[in-house]
Amino acid sequence: MNILHVITLYNRLKDNPDLDVVPRAVIFGGKAAPGYFLAKLIIKLINSVAETMNNDPEVNEKLKVIFLPNYCVSQAEKVIPAADLSEQISTAGTEASGTGNMKFALNGALIIGTLDGANIEIMEEVGRENIFIFGLDAETVEKLREEGYNPGDYYRKDPELKKALDMIRFGNFTPDEPDLFKPIWDKLIMDGDKYLVLADYRQFINAQEQVGRVYRNPKEWTRRSILNTANMGKFSSDRSVLEYARKIWDVKPLE
Repeated sequence: MNILHVITLYNRLKDNPDLDVVPRAVIFGGKAAPGYFLAKLIIKLINSVAETMNNDPEVNEKLKVIFLPNYCVSQAEKVIPAADLSEQISTAGTEASGTGNMKFALNGALIIGTLDGANIEIMEEVGRENIFIFGLDAETVEKLREEGYNPGDYYRKDPELKKALDMIRFGNFTPDEPDLFKPIWDKLIMDGDKYLVLADYRQFINAQEQVGRVYRNPKEWTRRSILNTANMGKFSSDRSVLEYARKIWDVKPLE
């Protein structure tokens, strides 16, 4: 989802180099298990997109892409305090949003995310108006799957999505290996798009545009940032350990 957004921004800037957009440095961090072929291929895609965009003088003053290899706590200690936006965009119902979004919010980053995992708890504490929520909720995800989800419908109806996916499929970022990323395209179009990425794409793009509008107002962005940090007390280790002691371990503090 995130790399599809990056490619969409790239295409908009290529179509109109004078487009008035908020400059972005998009940082990816993660690892893939040795046998997880698709995850490794997605990492390769991110790096190939980065190589293309970062060396394109028409866009590289407004859009940069970075992949941090071997992402770890030491890197997180540097990245999290510096980030403006935390992207927690797992499919609703997969519970993939864990403590990373808490760390970002504690350090003042605003969240863009789905109604999944800890995003929901954070939203309840900081207020929905102070984060950027998009996409299907868990109930709608299940309903869509039951009714018969067809990712091809979204692919054909959304020109920006189709263009981004076709660039991946037909080797725009790897001209010497035009079929390299075909398995990603196949997974999304031919194999059912398990995580409903295409269904959430347009709402994600719209939410990112809202992010840009708010970021242009430093006073409003700072207000939301302060409120995020100020309302994160519920997620302190003191509270969570005390709650475990009372509800799970049934232990009491010493006098």
